[in-house]
Amino acid sequence: MKLLIHDYNNEEWSKVATNYEGWKIISDDGNIRPCIGCFGCWLKTPGQCVIKDGYDQMGKLIHEADEVLIISKYTYGGFSGFIKNVMDRSIGYLLPFFRIYKGEMHHKPRYKEHKKIRFVFRGADLTVEDKAKACKYVEAVAKNLNTKPEDVSFEECQAEKVVGQEKESVVVGKTILINCSLRGENANSKKFLDVIAGQLVDDATIINLTSYENKLDELVDILMTGEKLVFGMPLYVDGLPSQVVRLMELFEKHCVYDKKVYVVSNMGFYESRQLANLMSMVKDWCQACGIEYCGGVAIGGGGMMGSVIKYGSNGPGKNVYDSLVTLGERINKSDNSSDIYTSAYKFPRFMYFFAANSGMKRGMETK
Repeated sequence: MKLLIHDYNNEEWSKVATNYEGWKIISDDGNIRPCIGCFGCWLKTPGQCVIKDGYDQMGKLIHEADEVLIISKYTYGGFSGFIKNVMDRSIGYLLPFFRIYKGEMHHKPRYKEHKKIRFVFRGADLTVEDKAKACKYVEAVAKNLNTKPEDVSFEECQAEKVVGQEKESVVVGKTILINCSLRGENANSKKFLDVIAGQLVDDATIINLTSYENKLDELVDILMTGEKLVFGMPLYVDGLPSQVVRLMELFEKHCVYDKKVYVVSNMGFYESRQLANLMSMVKDWCQACGIEYCGGVAIGGGGMMGSVIKYGSNGPGKNVYDSLVTLGERINKSDNSSDIYTSAYKFPRFMYFFAANSGMKRGMETK
């Protein structure tokens, strides 16, 4: 079976469809739901997503395919919103347990294979730097999925016309903090944003993306009113969560005035350096919108940090807490600064590795 995952629109697909007769085609039928980070594909229905919308077998499909081709619009250094959504929903291709691979923490493979995947990025006038970012991102995705990027190529396509739309809306706060985790109030991202909010001197509003899952237009209208935007989000498949990509794609289509953007991102792996692609994607989005990227905090070992951040500078969360306080101070001053990469304080990787794997094993045994 040959598997094609693409984001062509109907007109574009009609021109190339005959090239893929006999292939299994995954495209956007409008029904796909975002990954909610519930770990159901690891704990409840191993290898399969618990969301039954027609995209719940992606990990299995990738495994069964003799050939996999992914075609995506180049978007902020990575995949488009739809393609990223499919990849996020494919995490069941892996096991939940950690391993050390090439000096970094990654998930263990579910299948004894190194699936070869071809990637095609579509864009208008892609630069050498754009292509390098796409290749770097694909390399990270392939490393974590235990696959091999057989080929990465680029296809010229017509640029999408972006027509700015000004909309009147009520100002909800000078600073808006957006919790982009679909776990909502229980998310680690929310806990980190709460620390920052506690440092701010101007009025601030915290918004959960979960409240706007099916009405991103309304959320864009709200974000347009803020002077400073602080995004808090987890890492999904080595990049931005798909719902965040969709929000950013929609935001880019509106008239944007002077805004400053900050980001706090966390991940389950220990090494915060693995968040570099995500931070770069936010920068590229800011550049596309003509707004100012002002830096952020990248947090390794996010699961543990979310549990201990309440202790402030005491314990293993010290580095993270102090970095969040620093970012809050920078937001107060509207400073533009370099990203801060941080992880556990006096809590070595081998201990985190053991604790995380043990906790996941217990979770699987209780299901």
